[in-house]
Amino acid sequence: MQRTKELANRMNEVLLNGRWIANTNYKLQLESVTWKEATQRIGTLNTIALLTFHINYYIAGLLQVFNGGGLEIRDKYSFDMPPIESETDWLRLKNEFLVNSEKFVQEVANLTDQKLDEPFVDEKYGTYLRNIEAVIEHCYYHLGQISLIRKMITENDK
Repeated sequence: MQRTKELANRMNEVLLNGRWIANTNYKLQLESVTWKEATQRIGTLNTIALLTFHINYYIAGLLQVFNGGGLEIRDKYSFDMPPIESETDWLRLKNEFLVNSEKFVQEVANLTDQKLDEPFVDEKYGTYLRNIEAVIEHCYYHLGQISLIRKMITENDK
């Protein structure tokens, strides 16, 4: 299998359809979350909505590069989510996340294996491979948080 196909499969697994590593994925975790749950704060933890925004921010930023644009995302803005004040706002964010996730998986699958070894925008950012692997790891990190926050919300509702 080409390396890009393998990476795309790993992205698909964490974002949309897999269960192998974490026995869940973002789509599965987010599909039944209401906007009240998505914005419910548990202590000082980030909300599910904020974590969804955060991952989507990076995915959208990398998609821009894959489509010939510049790398305009900055870590300091990755949690600057507009307010989620209704179910419509939450559904919009969730849908944007899922659409971007599907696009990202497809873009990774369409890369050539040679592209994986090329510098990502600038050599200081490493290679395409390094950045895609970082997104996978970053996604799993926050997927674990979302899973735990959902459990905490459920426990609080009992």
